[in-house]
Amino acid sequence: MDSILQVQQVTKKYGSKQALRGVSFELGAGRITGLLGSNGSGKSTLMKLIAGLAQPTSGSVSVLGVPVGKQSKALVSFMPDRPLTDPWMSVGDAMKFQRDFYPDFDPVKAKRMLEFMKLSERDRVQTLSKGMNERLQLTMVLSRRASLYMLDEPIGGVDPVARTKILNALMEFYEEDSSILLSTHLVTDIERIFDEVIFIKEGEIVLQSDVEELRLQRGKSIDELFREVYAEC
Repeated sequence: MDSILQVQQVTKKYGSKQALRGVSFELGAGRITGLLGSNGSGKSTLMKLIAGLAQPTSGSVSVLGVPVGKQSKALVSFMPDRPLTDPWMSVGDAMKFQRDFYPDFDPVKAKRMLEFMKLSERDRVQTLSKGMNERLQLTMVLSRRASLYMLDEPIGGVDPVARTKILNALMEFYEEDSSILLSTHLVTDIERIFDEVIFIKEGEIVLQSDVEELRLQRGKSIDELFREVYAEC
């Protein structure tokens, strides 16, 4: 399995608060990995470090062997937990923004995704429902030909219909030679798409495993294991 992401002994401190403690793992190609944890467990901090939006206090992060920095940003497509768009934009403006900003933007793929998501380039961002806006954010991120896609809470606060559409789009449109890291605390609706999971708690990885192996070993769903691990949170 080719390694796309390498995280080695990463610690992140904000003053006296330690958000991450010696985190290490690798992600391979062709895998969708769930980064699972309760709010405040360190998921978003870890994603920001991988995306190059923050620096680790110690340790290292690299994508395809490239240390996180200016060069690695061309390999990573990141959907943060806040919109990538401004309210004044139309869907077409959002696509143009991606095309102008990222050389690896694929307009053919973007057009297919917009049709799949039932979005029109004429739609205004400020008139979209939360579910439709999440579909737009996902379209922007997956329309790039990246090596690593990172999605921070992509189904948070959207209705079940929108969740299903978003998950189906993920399965339909991600590149098979790439890797997806998806953070969530809403495990029930989303565990069906995971190939592997990483459980993070209080800034430390407490479990990383292939999903099928985990289900066989423990005789439980990922959601049941999640509830066990985070019962005290």
